Amino acid sequence: MNRVDELKAEYMKLLHAVQTGVAWEIENHVNDAATPKQLRVGVNSALIDSSALARLLMAKGIVSEEEYFGQLVDTAREEVEAYERRIFNKVGIMVHLG
Repeated sequence: MNRVDELKAEYMKLLHAVQTGVAWEIENHVNDAATPKQLRVGVNSALIDSSALARLLMAKGIVSEEEYFGQLVDTAREEVEAYERRIFNKVGIMVHLG
């Protein structure tokens, strides 16, 4: 497995942890504006935006695929940690989502 494949696998693992955090917030009414339509539009918009930017930067040789996936992993890790902190602040128990 090459470095890009390792980064992609780590990113998918972190996304699962983010998914768990989102589900917890919805189930606990932390975000009352989370209708299925709002969630889907938000996800689709984010996917289009990040995909377009990543493709452009890689096509211009500004970032490599490894750098891109490395940053995705770092940013996903930060998101997981943010969900963990919010859950701790709400219930007083430290959980590890990923």
